[in-house]
Amino acid sequence: MSLPGIHLIVPGSLNQRTGGYVYDACIVDGLRRMGWQVIVHELDGTFPEADETANASLTRVLASLPDDTQVVVDGLAMGGLPQPLRAHGLRLRIVGLVHHPLADETGLDSDQRHRLAASERDSLSVCRGVLVTSSKTASRLAAYGVPPTRVRAVPPGTEPARRAGGPGPGAPPQIICVGAVIPRKGQDVLVRALARLSETAWICVCAGSLTRHLVYAAAVQTQVIEAGFSERVRFVGECAEEVLDELYHSSSLFALPSYDEGYGMALSEALARGLPVVSTTGGAIPDTVPDGTGILVPPGDDLALATAIDDLLTDDSRCRNLASAARRYAATLPDWDQAAATFASAVVEFGSSAT
Repeated sequence: MSLPGIHLIVPGSLNQRTGGYVYDACIVDGLRRMGWQVIVHELDGTFPEADETANASLTRVLASLPDDTQVVVDGLAMGGLPQPLRAHGLRLRIVGLVHHPLADETGLDSDQRHRLAASERDSLSVCRGVLVTSSKTASRLAAYGVPPTRVRAVPPGTEPARRAGGPGPGAPPQIICVGAVIPRKGQDVLVRALARLSETAWICVCAGSLTRHLVYAAAVQTQVIEAGFSERVRFVGECAEEVLDELYHSSSLFALPSYDEGYGMALSEALARGLPVVSTTGGAIPDTVPDGTGILVPPGDDLALATAIDDLLTDDSRCRNLASAARRYAATLPDWDQAAATFASAVVEFGSSAT
């Protein structure tokens, strides 16, 4: 009896340290531990507004696959390229994997938003089913014409982690923010919030890519300099797993002022380490950070964000209560093997359904 297998198509290298790529890589590893044969195809070109290189790369991969092959296409690769999907949708068993609808990205103008929404709607119409990382994202797909019967939520895995130990005796509290420095993550809001707390003891480490939105990343770093925080706010870029683990461990609280998240893996990683969380009500964040495990404020509200951070920096008892609740909640979340098993079941279900 042949082993189950899929072809996973991703934009660029799978070995990238963002939530979407980490999710894809961990699912691949989990499926392989289950005995699945997984072939990963890394596309060339620019995404999500795909260029000719991207179009040719996806077309070449799909054309090379035999009829009836099970294919999962990451939404970042798929959303801007409906034409190659349509060309091969009837002969291949295509399933979409949507981490975050492309048109929901912060900082798009109206033309970009309309173009991406129309393109992604077209691409999703070809798919036998769609996998998403949260029930919130699942509900969003109704606006793209995808019926609930063709959507399955497969939340990320959360592995046990050592409890955060803080920065050590005599050191100021350390705030950690993990996420690519892009408009949706709201690091500019965090800097404005911290500027309101200039008289309070703290340091802040921002871990995440500085190259995915060069203009925004440069603007936020300039904002830090102009606020006089060059010695208090560090941007360390993408970090290897062991480096990021040390940053989490030496931190006092976690802050992520995102305007929107399809899930927010860094949030659950912080909860697993017992870090009090300050974040927003954007997207799926209230589901990822339930009541009692963190403080959520409206996206873009730097005053509310500053107040929440200040509350935790000055109230040790509340910090301890949130930290304990975070650890208890994180222990109930699925690990990556469980996430992979759920992913596999959905792929099999969609693969056996009629188009």
